[in-house]
Amino acid sequence: MNLRTLIRKPLAAAVLGAAVVATPVSVLYFAGTAPALAAPAPAAAPVTPVPATGNPAAVLPDFSTMVQKYGPAVVNITVVSKVPVSNQPGDDDDDGDDNGGGNANPFGPNSPFAPFFRGFPRVPQQPTRGEGSGFIIRPDGYILTNAHVVNGASEVTVRLTDRREYTAKVIGIDTKSDIAVIKINAKDLPTVKLGDSHNLKVGEWVLAIGAPFGFDNSATAGIVSAKGRTLPDSGYIPFIQTDVPINPGNSGGPLFNMRGEVVGINSQIYSRSGGFMGVSFSIPIDVALRVSNQLETTGHVSRGKLGVVIQDVNQGLADSFGLPQPEGAVVSSVEKGGAAAQAGIEPGDVILKINGDTTSATELPAAIAMLNPGSTVNLEVWRNHATRNVSVKLGAMEDTRTASVTGHQGNGGKLGLAVRPLTGEEKQQANTQHGVLVEKATGPALAAGLQPGDVVVAANGAPVTSVEDLRSAVEKSKGHIALLIKRGDAQIFVPVRVG
Repeated sequence: MNLRTLIRKPLAAAVLGAAVVATPVSVLYFAGTAPALAAPAPAAAPVTPVPATGNPAAVLPDFSTMVQKYGPAVVNITVVSKVPVSNQPGDDDDDGDDNGGGNANPFGPNSPFAPFFRGFPRVPQQPTRGEGSGFIIRPDGYILTNAHVVNGASEVTVRLTDRREYTAKVIGIDTKSDIAVIKINAKDLPTVKLGDSHNLKVGEWVLAIGAPFGFDNSATAGIVSAKGRTLPDSGYIPFIQTDVPINPGNSGGPLFNMRGEVVGINSQIYSRSGGFMGVSFSIPIDVALRVSNQLETTGHVSRGKLGVVIQDVNQGLADSFGLPQPEGAVVSSVEKGGAAAQAGIEPGDVILKINGDTTSATELPAAIAMLNPGSTVNLEVWRNHATRNVSVKLGAMEDTRTASVTGHQGNGGKLGLAVRPLTGEEKQQANTQHGVLVEKATGPALAAGLQPGDVVVAANGAPVTSVEDLRSAVEKSKGHIALLIKRGDAQIFVPVRVG
């Protein structure tokens, strides 16, 4: 499991200079080795409660009852994955196949040092372990966590506070929102209480529970610093910013308000050191539930699309467009044939409001993505020194979500496929109107010969039009499932063992 940052480096990597990076907070380390613990933090100075104006009795809040009540519903998640072998052209193992056999030569096959590495043993795939957090939302074992915690994992284990452990099935993953739904085979589990992040106020006290550095059920607290934050590469999520201490292993854990309701999922930190520095970000629970409900019911996530490229309005642009003050989002380009183009939106228009609510370049993408394709939005637009109202019927954002269809059975194996729906362009390339694209093949699927790039068009003779179709076919199959695979111009049935 790779940990993403704004500069695409692992969390454990050194940060040079004073660069600030956004880091998903899960733990990654090689299997067979203990996770490295952070250096002890300097002791905090004693905190003296400051009485609020007009209320001398005001003191800091006590979270002990909340931790005792909802802590058992927060779980530790451990994943196992394998670092792929780096195969380079010409780096063969001389056994007659094309699998390359691993790269024992660190300088590459064309370097002058290549002859010295001939005959060296192959570099095996190195298993890695990672840790994160999650929380139980239903007593029958449904758990919410971050996508980056379980994405690409070959094995997911959930540990409860009473030390019970379960192998989890990944129901679905949405990388755009960094949300994943997993399930364990258990009943009558403790659950959290879900809240409404819209009612959260800046300055309000909040509590996080998770497993920083693998320390299960650790509680940390702080206040809401801001709402509606947009981060690079995460433009569809209006993040909650807090100063709650969040560290590697907290990813996927819940953020509670003072009423004991989950209002967010802890996801990222901004840091110059790789550790917590006072700025952490959580995904609003409203966004997470919308995503999780779609993953459970349809296997994918639908988002609205306006079809514009926008930028913030600064004072210079406001003066140029004749705006009374810098506000809104200026349209720099319009997608040909897109929803905005069909509604008459033009480059240079400034979008001031969406459905009556003021907006900006950071808020508009998240607001549009939360709406369903085909829904109509009313935009207030500034053009030629005057406002006008424009009604736009939204298009659909291409779904590049990857969902797992491992088909884990209590007494059997798993299919071992990670698939996603085809985009319009991929359908044209594959010359098909349905099917799902294989993004990763492991276990029985890999043994059967499936590989990334294959298109699964049918299962046991029935067309596969969605991830859910394939998952349903897997659950109904006994022993083997016959998958009709399209690879390039060829099409062939491949039997895969599922139990």
